[in-house]
Amino acid sequence: MEAQKPTIVRQGDRIVMPGLATAHSHAFQRALRGRTQRRASQAGSFWSWRGLMYELVEKLDPEAMFAISRMAFAELAMSGVTAIGEFHYVHHGPGGQPYANRTELAEAVINAAQTVGLRIGLIRTAYFRAGYQKELAPAQRRFTDAAVEPVLADVERLMARYAGEPLVAVGLAAHSIRATPREWVIELADYARQRQLPFHMHVAEQRGEIEECLAEYGQRPVELLAEAGVLDGRFVGVHATHLTPGEIAALGAAEAFVCLCRTTERDLGDGLPETAALVQAGAKLCVGVDSHAGSDAFEEVRAVELDDRSRAEARHVAAEAPELLWLATVGGYQAIGLGKVWAEDTVALKANDPSIAAAPDEFLVDGVIFGATPRAVDEVVVNGQTIVRDGVHVRYPEIYQSYQATLKRLRMI
Repeated sequence: MEAQKPTIVRQGDRIVMPGLATAHSHAFQRALRGRTQRRASQAGSFWSWRGLMYELVEKLDPEAMFAISRMAFAELAMSGVTAIGEFHYVHHGPGGQPYANRTELAEAVINAAQTVGLRIGLIRTAYFRAGYQKELAPAQRRFTDAAVEPVLADVERLMARYAGEPLVAVGLAAHSIRATPREWVIELADYARQRQLPFHMHVAEQRGEIEECLAEYGQRPVELLAEAGVLDGRFVGVHATHLTPGEIAALGAAEAFVCLCRTTERDLGDGLPETAALVQAGAKLCVGVDSHAGSDAFEEVRAVELDDRSRAEARHVAAEAPELLWLATVGGYQAIGLGKVWAEDTVALKANDPSIAAAPDEFLVDGVIFGATPRAVDEVVVNGQTIVRDGVHVRYPEIYQSYQATLKRLRMI
């Protein structure tokens, strides 16, 4: 394939394309799917959903983290995903007590990806507080560190542990401006820049986050990041749903990434981002599965354009199929620190699958990006190893049984 220009080609009864990257994941949240959709006494929100997620957090141990993550990753592989960015923020044991091996939970997630055969960018995430003038919830103690130094020590430990591993990269994140104060964000971003690591952060997902930031700093989140010099080409702003024109311009001027997670953002009622404006300003895009509310990688990609059509009440707004293919492959790999290997992983689709059947070569990219579903996936190859054959992960029966047993042990089924 031409450097940095992904293509989709027909090969006999198959259609072959580069593997897809999902640049933002919280794999443990896969265990919540279907459990948060019933109305309680009042209309739900991100914040009510978060309370249910915290109940799961308090049950997790390294074995459960591994089994749930492995199920999430195998499902994504069967959707055509070959690389995942894991925004990892559950670090410690119950009550916030660090494990003897401080990176035990991170290693459980990495091990899950390795056994599935996916590439993973483990984004070690810093978390300090519940929010401006807010007390930590009990579950949040499993996320937090008292200072930046142990966070960076964990990053160094992970980089040393996985040096030379072809399927593993390590990155760094500040969870959000709610959870990481300004001085932490600046120090973390400086370290990431020095080490040439991707630097991720949830930004402007919820209006409540913006209100807190204004109350504490007198600035909106992306305004603060721009003034502090945090934005650059390795910065990945996750969600970026509620932005001003000035914030959009700042992300574009820095050529920063914005990671859209449309299935989760729809599920949580986050709102609609100004995607076309971000593209026009010069921001780069990638996509993520986030909460694993769904795992259709093709839907995540086309939703970048289709949801912006709903916002704009027009067609052909943000990106056409070739641009969507780029952000789903090259862009996603770059955003998680794996940009040099995107062309090494492939997905073969069944050309006779109903979702893409009889797509003419002239419109092959369009047909796949706007039509394909996971059912079309036939074979997935990562780093020369076939991990999905005939549409099914080669270890799926074992992975499924372990997942079921884990949910039973956690009394979730």
